[in-house]
Amino acid sequence: MTLARTLATASALAIAAGAAQAEDTLTISVYSFAQDEFQEIVYDPFMEICDCKIVVETGNSVERLAKIEANKENPVIDMAVLSTHDALSAARKDLLAPIDTAALSNYDKLYDIAKDPLGDHLGVGYTFYATSIVYRSDKVTIDSWADLLSPELAGNVALPDITTNQGAPALLMIGEALGDADYALSTPTNAVAEQADDIVTFYVRSSQVAQLMQQEEIWAAPIGRFAWASFKDNGLPMAWATPKEGQTGGMNVMVMTANNGNEALATRFMDFWLSTEVQTKLAESLVDSPANAEVVVSDDIADNLTYGAETVAQLKLLPPDVILDSRETWLDQWNATVMK
Repeated sequence: MTLARTLATASALAIAAGAAQAEDTLTISVYSFAQDEFQEIVYDPFMEICDCKIVVETGNSVERLAKIEANKENPVIDMAVLSTHDALSAARKDLLAPIDTAALSNYDKLYDIAKDPLGDHLGVGYTFYATSIVYRSDKVTIDSWADLLSPELAGNVALPDITTNQGAPALLMIGEALGDADYALSTPTNAVAEQADDIVTFYVRSSQVAQLMQQEEIWAAPIGRFAWASFKDNGLPMAWATPKEGQTGGMNVMVMTANNGNEALATRFMDFWLSTEVQTKLAESLVDSPANAEVVVSDDIADNLTYGAETVAQLKLLPPDVILDSRETWLDQWNATVMK
């Protein structure tokens, strides 16, 4: 064999080895919470099945999105989990690729709202949460989002600040209760502004609400279902409202980074995560509410989750494009009226 031929053969083998290594390693970008549970329920079992390695990168959404964008030309992340509006922001920068949903054997098991929340199959919902009103059932009865502004709750209610994930959705539902469900949120913002002196606080963390409730300084507040456990076991008579207008909330999605070269393994991993078995285990561990409609859990577990077809049917989620395109206007409007 000539030297040139030997070098060519060695080069080809090196390229092939590099490709194999890339295919056998999946790099994912996820939220930092519950990573011990995800390791046990999702990552380790999948690595055993695929005979591959998963590299997990965590951080807040801003940091993780910045890394994906910085490496747009040579992706270092294969798949990520994000909120719908953060995912849409990435899509608008051409950072995402469509997901081959035909390759997802568990796709048809998902609730309809989780199948294509971004459009063009740029994301698949894997979990969502409801936002409703937690309240002292011995003090008031809440049947409508408008009850948050009722005389009975004046001086005993907390509302989310507009900068929080619960802020705009709560205003949307208050607006619907007041007869104006326009995404501009002008009617509910003005209504809150008129009664701002009767609001104990505009909270930025659900832990603030839990403390105020425990200290009996408030009787009601909108919260995400993920925070419900800290209220229902606080020793006070607590209830989760099912207002006549419905509930709101949020959703997280799986996304595929564009041109990562590892699409097949990333798709296989997504499918595993969406399986009935994995989604059930995550639900039973109180990590995520299931997007897979086949998941069945006990009543005790379900009480801590956003669970079941009836609950999902009530969810009125703000479209991600509305959130992206409106949040600066919402903030300006809030500061000019509520916080003046």
